[in-house]
Amino acid sequence: MGAPSLHAAIDLGASSARMSAGRLEDGRLVVKEVARFPNGPVRLPDGIHWDLLALHQGMLEALGRLHREAGGGRLWVGIDSWGVDYGLLDAEGRLLGPPFHYRDDRTTGLLDELDRAAGLERVYDATGCQAMAINTICQLMTERGTTAYGAASGLLMVPDLFAYLLTGECRLERTIASTTQLVDSRTGGLVEWLFPALDLRRDLFAAGIEPGDHYGPVLPEVAASVGMTSCPSVVAVASHDTASAVLAVPAVTEDFAYVSSGTWSLVGLELDAPVITEASRRANFSNELGYGGTVRFLKNVMGYWMIQESERSWAREGHVVPLGELFAQAEGCPPFRSVVDTGDPAFVVPGDMPARVRSACAARGEPEPGSAAELVRCVLDSVALDISHALGEAQRCAGKHVSALHVVGGGSANRLFLSLLAACSGLEVIAGPTEATVIGNLLAQLRSAGQVGDQAEMRQLVARSFPPVHVQPDPVLAEAAEQARRRLSRPEPYTATPGL
Repeated sequence: MGAPSLHAAIDLGASSARMSAGRLEDGRLVVKEVARFPNGPVRLPDGIHWDLLALHQGMLEALGRLHREAGGGRLWVGIDSWGVDYGLLDAEGRLLGPPFHYRDDRTTGLLDELDRAAGLERVYDATGCQAMAINTICQLMTERGTTAYGAASGLLMVPDLFAYLLTGECRLERTIASTTQLVDSRTGGLVEWLFPALDLRRDLFAAGIEPGDHYGPVLPEVAASVGMTSCPSVVAVASHDTASAVLAVPAVTEDFAYVSSGTWSLVGLELDAPVITEASRRANFSNELGYGGTVRFLKNVMGYWMIQESERSWAREGHVVPLGELFAQAEGCPPFRSVVDTGDPAFVVPGDMPARVRSACAARGEPEPGSAAELVRCVLDSVALDISHALGEAQRCAGKHVSALHVVGGGSANRLFLSLLAACSGLEVIAGPTEATVIGNLLAQLRSAGQVGDQAEMRQLVARSFPPVHVQPDPVLAEAAEQARRRLSRPEPYTATPGL
């Protein structure tokens, strides 16, 4: 292996974007944050967009600063982001307007049209991808007939678009491509019959690129614009942020489940092959491509969104309490006193979340939370139950038994949440790292640079560098969870014989 190199991880999130730097020191991965920028929707006359060019400029300037701090030594760059969104390029390679935001309402009702044109069951059988109106396939259906779509010569998913702005290379990275609902999760290739069936343009899609391959060096003129005297190498990582997060799970065995915990909870299994059955379709599970030829068999479950939206409601009323303090207060509230179904569509859209939670409790005959701490406890208890339910569905569909639950992302720092997950699932919970997406991004770069070995070695490096926290199920809490599960009419946790 060569001398340690410096690696920049650009992690584009739906609410903020950041650049972190990492390198190996004494057999451990050391990471520091270099820059962070707010990110969010921009409302224009034609809809909701992303201001990606502002983010690109901010990241480019941060890259220039990092280059100077590194003394001009060799620098690598990897980029990950959320899925489904894209930009269109014209024949000269210019961006045809700011990319649309997946929350824009232009795709409302498109699932019905997709069903009529291609059949939702047939599309799932071909792709293994969960049907959602925000998926790229539905977004492209709204583009047909538009001036931009007619003038486009290429389409790039968000992380590929950032790589293009740096290198001039147009490629389609496999993990982000699998969020389009246009990719066969068995082969990783585009589903060719979908394009004529939906009158979509196959020619817009670039050649594929695998995690670990190189887009190329930063263009000299781009590097010079921020004072870089050499051109960093831009590497394809597992560029869907969840794929990077799962790569950073410090698992020592294969029989594990994971929760990537943040605004939403991505709950699933890492598999060698997709699970595409009527049961998995009905349970709304998606098969997304992961690092090293793996498949992320997962479901999107509620995360901190209900608490975040409650915070905004309380702030509008002039009641601002730090979230850490609310979690501490919630720990003293009676467990599972009030629970709701967090999959209720009423909880997905912005608004007065505390009122909605209380209304849902009243409708179910549950005690209505009074204080903010009681409401937070209600949400955490309910989210833990629904994550446990999704874990059972995943194991039943895949025919796989798991012995541990790894929690990465922001929720891995919340001990109350971890204890609830252990109690609801009956599994040992192994928590951390909190910055899993960034770490997974860096791992793919280190592997490409020859600084770390295979996936097992990567996960050993994570465990050494960021020692995880272990939480065992508490029997008293587990009994309270079981009573709440019965009130929600949820099945018991999956208890298949190991090895079956």
